[in-house]
Amino acid sequence: MDERYAGAQRVGRYVMVVGLAGALLASCGEKKPAATATTGQVIAHVGKDVVTAQELENEFRWTGTPFDKRDDATVKRILGDLVLRKYLAQRAVEAGLDREPVVLLDLLRARDLALANAFIGRDVSTKVAAIGKTEIDHLIASQPWKFANRQMLTVEQITIPPTAEAQAAATATKDLKSLDEIDQKLNELKVLHSRSMGVISSSQLSEQVFKTIQEKKDTDQFYIQSPAGGVFFRVKGEEARPLTGQEADRIARQLLIADLVREEASTKGLAAAADTEVKYEGPFQRIMGKEEAPKPADGK
Repeated sequence: MDERYAGAQRVGRYVMVVGLAGALLASCGEKKPAATATTGQVIAHVGKDVVTAQELENEFRWTGTPFDKRDDATVKRILGDLVLRKYLAQRAVEAGLDREPVVLLDLLRARDLALANAFIGRDVSTKVAAIGKTEIDHLIASQPWKFANRQMLTVEQITIPPTAEAQAAATATKDLKSLDEIDQKLNELKVLHSRSMGVISSSQLSEQVFKTIQEKKDTDQFYIQSPAGGVFFRVKGEEARPLTGQEADRIARQLLIADLVREEASTKGLAAAADTEVKYEGPFQRIMGKEEAPKPADGK
C-alpha cells in the first residue's frame, strides 16, 4: 500500500546536529550554581577512578536537566548511570578491549564527533543567544499542528529495531494491507520486531506526514523511519492536546536551535566539499564526484 510510504517521515540524517541542538539548549540560558559547575570536587569513587562534580554537571547538560529539576531521584538516576559507565569502561580496559581495532575506530569517531560538534556549536552560539520572543511566536503560529492544534494519536504499532534489515523489511511489506499481514511477513523473514499500543504526537511529524495520516487514518496504516528504527502503525484514536504557554515557547526554541545547527552544519559541509585540501584516492574520487579530468596528450 504505497500511501503508507508516500507520507513516511525520513529523519536521522542530522542525528549529530540534533544532539548538538539539545546540548546548546541545555548550555544556553541556564545559570549553573558555582558549587557544582566550577569545582573539581570528588563526589564518588569507582575503583581507581573518581567522579567529579564537573562530570555530573556535564551529565545534567547532556540530559537537559535544569537546576530546578535536580531532585534526589533524578540525581540518583543520572549519577548512577555515570558510575555504571565508568565501571564498565574500567572492566573493558582490564579486558584489553581498548586495543581492539573496532573499539579504537569508535574512540576516534567519538573524538572527531565531539570536536565537530564543538566547532559548529561555537559558531551557532551567538545566533542562539539572539533568538527572541518574536521568532518563537512566529514559529508557533506557523506550525499549528505542533502547538495550538496538536493531536495525540493512539496507535497500534509494529516496531523494528534500527538494523540493516529494517529498510528491507519496509520494502517487503509495502503492498500488505493490514498489521496482521505485516506481522506475519516479518515472522516469515525472521525480522526482529514487537507489536504494541503506543502514542504519537502530531508535533513529532512534518506537516505533510500529519496531513496524510489525517486523510487516510480510517482506511490505511503507515510507516515511519527514524534513528530508533522503523514503525508500522494504524491510528486507533485521537485526542486534541494543545501545546501552549511556557512549554510551547520552550519547544519552539528547541526547534529554532535545531534549525540553526542544521544550517551551520550544511554550510560547513559545503565548505568541506569545496576545500582543495580534501582529496580522495582511487575509486573514491569517482564515487565522491571528484574525479580529475584526464590531462590532454602532449602537443594536442
